Formats: sequence, C-alpha cells, structure tokens
Amino acid sequence: MALNYIWITFFAVAFLVALGETVFNGNIAIWSQIMEASFSSAEQAFKISIGLTGILSLWMGLMKIGERGGVIQFFGRLISPLFSRLFPGIPKGHPAMGSIFMNVSANMLGLDNAATPLGLKAMQELQSLNDKKDTATDAMLMFLVLNASGLCLIPIGVMMYRSQCGAANPTDVFIPIMIATFLATLVGIIALCLKQRINLLDRVIISWIGGLTLFIGSVIGYLSTLPEDKVAEYSGFAANFMLFALIIGFLAAGVRRRVNVYDAFIEGAKDGFKTAVMIIPYLVAVLVAIGMFRASGAMGVFTDWISAGVSAIGIDAEWVGALPTALMKPLSGSGSRGMMVDVMNTYGPDAFVSRVAACLQGSTDTTFYILAVYFGSVGVKKTRYAVPYALLADVVGSLSAILVAYFFFG
Repeated sequence: MALNYIWITFFAVAFLVALGETVFNGNIAIWSQIMEASFSSAEQAFKISIGLTGILSLWMGLMKIGERGGVIQFFGRLISPLFSRLFPGIPKGHPAMGSIFMNVSANMLGLDNAATPLGLKAMQELQSLNDKKDTATDAMLMFLVLNASGLCLIPIGVMMYRSQCGAANPTDVFIPIMIATFLATLVGIIALCLKQRINLLDRVIISWIGGLTLFIGSVIGYLSTLPEDKVAEYSGFAANFMLFALIIGFLAAGVRRRVNVYDAFIEGAKDGFKTAVMIIPYLVAVLVAIGMFRASGAMGVFTDWISAGVSAIGIDAEWVGALPTALMKPLSGSGSRGMMVDVMNTYGPDAFVSRVAACLQGSTDTTFYILAVYFGSVGVKKTRYAVPYALLADVVGSLSAILVAYFFFG
C-alpha cells in the first residue's frame, strides 16, 4: 500500500505543479514536456528490463550451478551465525542464506549488475518460505533494508564518472563514501532489529558488527597508503578478480559434484529470462511517475524551497546544489547519476558541491527501484513497513555524506 500511495502522489504533485505553471506563468508547453517524459520513461523502463535479460540469464544460470554444486549452501553455513540472528525466520541451511550473502557481497564490491540477479534469486528463495505470498515477511524486509542502505566498499562507478568529467583526483571521495554508506547500513540494521525485536546485544551480532567495522577500517587504512592514482586501479582489480574467481568457483564446485553444469546453467538462465520479462510492468509504473514528476518542475520547486529554508536558518547552503542527486537516488539510479554528472559539468568536477554530489551518489542505493523490482519479481504487493525503514537508511546515508564531505573537503 505504501508504494501505491507514493506512486499516486508523484502524479498528483506533478499535475498540481504543472497546473500552477500554466495558470500563473502561461507556460502551456509544460504539458507536452510531461507527456513526452512519460513516453521516454516508459521506453527507458523497457530498455532497462531488456538490458537486464542477459545479465539475469547469466547470473541466475551460474547461481543454479552454484546451488547444485553446494556453493550456496556453503556460504549459508558460513554466515549462518549472524544471519540466523538477523533472519530468524529462515531455517538453518536454507539456500536463501547463501543467496542473501552473495547479493550483499556483490553490493559491497560495487558490482551492481551482479547484485541485482543475486538479489532476485534471494527473493525467490525467501518467497518459498512465505505463507502469505502477497505480503512481505520480516526476512524480506531485513533483506530489502540491507540493499537499500547500499553498503559499498568499492564505489567504482562514482570514481569512474569523476574521472570521465576530468577530476584531478577521482578517488578522493572513496573514504567519505565508505564512511557514509557504512553508517547508513548500520542505522538501518539497528532500527529494523529494534522493530522486529531482534536482540542487538547478542554477542554474535556485536562480534560481526565490530569485525566489519575493523575490516572497513583496515581497508581504508591500506588504501590510504597507496598513491592516489593507484586506488581506483587496485579497487577495480580486486572487484573484478573476486567476481571472476566466484564464477570459476561455481563451475569447479559443479564439476566436483558431477553436476551437468551446462544443463544447470540453461535451467537457471531460463528463470532469469522469465524474471526479466516479469519486472517490466513494475519498472514502467515507477519510472514513468518519476519522469513526469521531474518534467513538471516539482523537483526544482522542492529544491528551491530547501535552499531558501537552509539559508534562512543560517546554515551554509553550498551543498544544496547537490540535493537533486540525493532526492533522485532512492527513485532512480540512472536519474541520480545524471544529476551528479550535471552538477560536475555545471560547477566543475573538483568543486565542493560536485564532491558532495559524488558522496551522495555512493552513500545509499535506489530504494524504490529495489522495492519495485524485488517485490514485483515475486508478486509481493503488501510491503508493510519496508518504505519508511529503507528511507531512514537513505536519510542517514545522505546526511552522513554531506557531513563527511564538509569534514574532508569543506
């Protein structure tokens, strides 16, 4: 129901803003712009779904090999001490544990294309445990918040865009992004644990959170010793090496257990193709609403209000120019990337506001995209409290990104 109200709100606000623009400014062209945006957004949604077909087929095929080869079960046992606390509704040794771990790992490495099919596989596994097929379970909600918070150790995409825009040091946002995304994930997990009455004082949870904090600190410490021009190179190498090693590991495990890896791959790839087709209506609904909202000028009006309010209370408003990136991030990954690039092209890639936009882009994930695609892929319509808790992680990530940007660059 939450997505339903939000979806309708986008259209309603877009209509009211456009109506006001016509009545008070005589701008009748805005209606054609809005309708053009609706058509182009629908086309974009279709292209995204088609583009995902090959990726989904590849990774769900590999996941099927890994499942039959015992890799997924192995990862499930490895993280079962922590995930059995965070996901108490998942039986011990269930394949969902391994799929969740693989998805979270892909997100941490900044491998968005790999994370989506892995996440869809995890949702399918979680749906197999769901007694009410149209209603999200507690485990699904925890999984969605983990994804929405966007924990990322290697923000390759952001650094790549900064490099293409001519930044003197494209990697200078690496550590700020890592801090912001970790805080977003930490707050999201703690809030949802409190909501679901999960014991945060459990020594396993404390040990894992402490260990992850130590690991992130070690990675930051090591990368900070590297020359600036080597950080992105080493980060990209680590991500791609681990991804390729994962593929080889799946194949080796399948061969070891004498699995017909080709047939297993084809079976999983067929499921990936079906999933890609299934999500088209959900993507069209979400992206059309976003496109019309943006074309109506509602996004600009909201940004102007924020800037005026911030200045009125005496707070520096230099960061407000990057606010559209934060506002678009929960709605559309491509939209927020476009906002970030636009800021860098307008102000220069090394301007403070451009660095803030980069930190915002890497701090969280595309919440509503994730909700629409993941829930839509398994037919869940009642999302319960997924939206407010996912948005809480978004808000924390965005605020953290702004604050750390001021700390490092202000």
